[in-house]
Amino acid sequence: MPIDTTPFRIAPGHKVKLKHWPTAVDPLYVDDADYERQLATQVTRLSELQDLLYAHNRYALLLVFQAMDAAGKDGVIKHVMSGVNPQGCQVFSFKHPSTQELEHDFLWRTAQCLPERGRIGIFNRSYYEEVLIVRVHPEILAAQGLPKSTARPPKLWDERFASINGLERHLHRNGTRVIKFFLHLSREEQRRRFLARLDDPAKNWKFTADDLAEREHWPNYMKAYGEMLAATSSTHAPWYAVPADDKRNARLIVSQVIADTLAGLKMSYPEPTLDAAALKRIRKRLAEA
Repeated sequence: MPIDTTPFRIAPGHKVKLKHWPTAVDPLYVDDADYERQLATQVTRLSELQDLLYAHNRYALLLVFQAMDAAGKDGVIKHVMSGVNPQGCQVFSFKHPSTQELEHDFLWRTAQCLPERGRIGIFNRSYYEEVLIVRVHPEILAAQGLPKSTARPPKLWDERFASINGLERHLHRNGTRVIKFFLHLSREEQRRRFLARLDDPAKNWKFTADDLAEREHWPNYMKAYGEMLAATSSTHAPWYAVPADDKRNARLIVSQVIADTLAGLKMSYPEPTLDAAALKRIRKRLAEA
C-alpha cells in the first residue's frame, strides 16, 4: 500500500515552527524484510520511470536535499537511487564557494549543474545554503563582496527567497520539476549518531571539529530552516519535512515522493521512426541472416 506523504509536505504560505514537526513517526514497515521489500519495489519503479523520463525527453527532475549534519542525506541518495541508471542521473554537493564562485551572484554556481531534459539532478546541499549557513554565520556574507545597500539583513533574506522562488518557477515553466527534502533530525539523534561515528574507527573520518561547532548553533539553524521552508515551499516546488530519526522511514518517504512525482507527469515513449510493416521486414531479414 502506498505511503501517504501528504503530512510531510509543507503547505505554501504557512508558518513553520520545526518544534511542531515530528522527527520520528511510527515505522512505515513491519520488520526488516518488509522494509527491504518496500524499498526494492520503489527502486524498481524509479528505474522504470527514469527510463521513461529519458525517452520522453521533455522533463527534467531536480531533487534538493538539505539537513543538519548526520541526518542521512548520503544514505537516502545511495539507497533510494540505487537502481537508477548512472548515465541519467548526476549528484552535486556544494561546499564552501570558490573564489570564482564568490565573484558571481549566489545562484550562479548551482545553475551550472541543473539537469538536462530527460535526466535527474540531485543537489546534496544547494543554493539554499545561502539562506542557512550564510544566515547563521554573518562572516560568510561579509566575504561575498555584495554592495552595502544589498547586504542588509533581514531584507536580504526576503530578497533571496524571492530570487529562489523566481528561479524555481522559471524551471517549472521550462519542464524541470523541483522536489525539496528537509531531513528533519532531532538534536538527540544527531548526538547519538556523532557518538557512533566516534566509536567506530571506520567512521572517524566522517566527524570533524566543525560538526561539533555547528551543533552549538542548533537553535539558530532551526529558526533559519523554519523561515526558509515557509517562504519557499510552493505548489510547483514543494518542501517535504521528512522525519529522519529513523533512516528507513526517511528512505521510504523520499522514494514514494519521487516516484509519485514522476508518475504524475504526462510521459510516453516516442513513436518508432519505422512503421509496423517496415519493422516486420527488418526482423525477417535479421532472423534469416
